[in-house]
Amino acid sequence: MKIKVMTVFGTRPEGIKMAPIIKTMENVPEIESIICVTAQHRQMLDQVLNLFKIDPDYDLNIFKPGQTLTDITIGALKGLESVIMEVNPDILLVQGDTTTVFAGALAAFYQKVKIGHVEAGLRSGNMYSPYPEEANRKLTGVLADFHFAPTETNKRNLLREGYPEDRIFITGNTVIDALKYAVKEDYRFENPLLNSIDYKKERIILMTSHRRENIGRPMESIFSAVNDIVKKYDDVSVVFPIHLNPKVREIAYRVFDGNDKVHLIEPLDYEPFTNLMAKSHIVVTDSGGLQEEAPSLGKPVLVVREETERPEGIEAGTARLVGTDYQNIYSNLDRLLSDQKEYQKMANAVNPYGDGKASERIVDIILRYARRNREE
Repeated sequence: MKIKVMTVFGTRPEGIKMAPIIKTMENVPEIESIICVTAQHRQMLDQVLNLFKIDPDYDLNIFKPGQTLTDITIGALKGLESVIMEVNPDILLVQGDTTTVFAGALAAFYQKVKIGHVEAGLRSGNMYSPYPEEANRKLTGVLADFHFAPTETNKRNLLREGYPEDRIFITGNTVIDALKYAVKEDYRFENPLLNSIDYKKERIILMTSHRRENIGRPMESIFSAVNDIVKKYDDVSVVFPIHLNPKVREIAYRVFDGNDKVHLIEPLDYEPFTNLMAKSHIVVTDSGGLQEEAPSLGKPVLVVREETERPEGIEAGTARLVGTDYQNIYSNLDRLLSDQKEYQKMANAVNPYGDGKASERIVDIILRYARRNREE
């Protein structure tokens, strides 16, 4: 009898990090892989499904314009209940820290299904930063049977909270596995602007910013610092794929108005985005995932947040936590752009997030558990 492994995800970042596990399971005869998406994010999730050629067995399609966290939780929980009852999986996998992750874990718990938490043990130490992600991770951890921790630091966080060591597994982060599918040396963009840039002569700052806690004055400060630094260097430009949030867009268009060295473009699919990152010089972001991806491509990362649940990159020197203060962001960018030794020190630091084999490790752990259970 095959092992039924049900993967549940709902957003683009979850899809990216679950995709390598799903692709690995496709080649394992012992596993029956069942895929269920909540479509917490509809359009951006579909991009990932198409890229990795993943056809979900169940699509709850819960997305509604203007949805609240409560709407997402109720929609996912109700939809997953019926799917889990029908499928009756041996283990349900969730990834990360979204509302879908918590709802998926809770739905599995209610049906007494074993739960595997991929990317477990990340902690910022502030329940409201990132919000609601920090709480989602902790709540999911309470329910999980298997904690797939990307790093030793994540494992220590879980041990400190009292989780049994024999249920914590250091695997690396599956986002590094996903990059192997996406980044290509000869990649051509559909966006004419991105194809027109001479990446050998022009130093590109790739910027992303969307965190709820940064909207308002912190975001204005971030954008102002980046806006001013590009005026100092003739060979430096910014590419900023703007998040769909109208509040983010209003601030971006206002602050960057009139600066033709800052290219405000629409959000990119995962494949063009990772290839743009590979061609960029520096990454400025408040995203979590980019703190893991950029170092594996040798790109220094300036994290424009007050806390991060990914301290490994900071400790390894691949990323720097610069906060949202104008002067701090400006001076750190200035240093990286003017001091080649400082740049190389960050660019060449060892990526602490894995070797691209996390998915294989996770699937092996699931197989070992299932075989042991059968023997008992």
